[in-house]
Amino acid sequence: MRSSVEIYDIVSGESRVVWQTGELVEAPNFSRDGQFLVINGDGLLYRLPLAGGGLQRIDTGFATGCNNDHGLSPDGRLIAISDKTEFGRSAIYVLAAEGGAPRLVTENLPSYWHGWSPDGATLCYCGIRNQEFDIYTIAVTGGAERRLTFAEGRNDGPDWSADGDWIYFNSSRTGRMQIWRIRPDGRDVTRVTDSPYGDWFPHPAPDGRTLLVLSYDGDVFDHPRDLDVRLRLMDMDGGNARELFGLFGGQGTMNVPNWAPDGRSFAYVRYAPAA
Repeated sequence: MRSSVEIYDIVSGESRVVWQTGELVEAPNFSRDGQFLVINGDGLLYRLPLAGGGLQRIDTGFATGCNNDHGLSPDGRLIAISDKTEFGRSAIYVLAAEGGAPRLVTENLPSYWHGWSPDGATLCYCGIRNQEFDIYTIAVTGGAERRLTFAEGRNDGPDWSADGDWIYFNSSRTGRMQIWRIRPDGRDVTRVTDSPYGDWFPHPAPDGRTLLVLSYDGDVFDHPRDLDVRLRLMDMDGGNARELFGLFGGQGTMNVPNWAPDGRSFAYVRYAPAA
């Protein structure tokens, strides 16, 4: 699989290629100063400076089985990762953003990180318990996890709104995967999209006004990486949805928060079959 890391400008409606490779890379996050992206590949994490210069490996210690669920804290000092090296199943750790020794956060496995609360105190994630996919939160310092959804279909891909009032996620509870939101205390579960697509990976914009969603054709249940998909932008309640563009991708394109700090652009990965 060939990977093209790109940035889409909301104002101009144009994309630019940042970096291309014949290897599989995934899930770009913007740094808090907007100067580099964080991506994963081959179980490792890398910085990709936007001014050029190529990849710079982030030291993640023993954690060399990182998947595509990672992201920087609101203050940019920490990075959350999901890694399977220690237990053979995905666990969530935090470490210094510049690299260092990972500290285990979750004891229940597997768990896949997806978002930070705006105050940096809490993580949200997808956990699989007894083959049930649900949304959980946990303090960044660890401790007991809090279960927010209760096995109504598959629940995945949570991300916090900028004001901290909602956690957006995708759920198959009505049959087709759609976007929902829930209060951080588990109240007020509300459907956001009612579309003909399979909607995944909702990412609220930094200004709290719009929501970015990756959409598969309606008959696709899971989130493979090798299909034609579309990126859609909508109001926070799902209204005024519009397609920005289509691409070949899916899994790895934008699994985790991918907005630039100023909200004017977002990063993503486009794929193409290897020649």
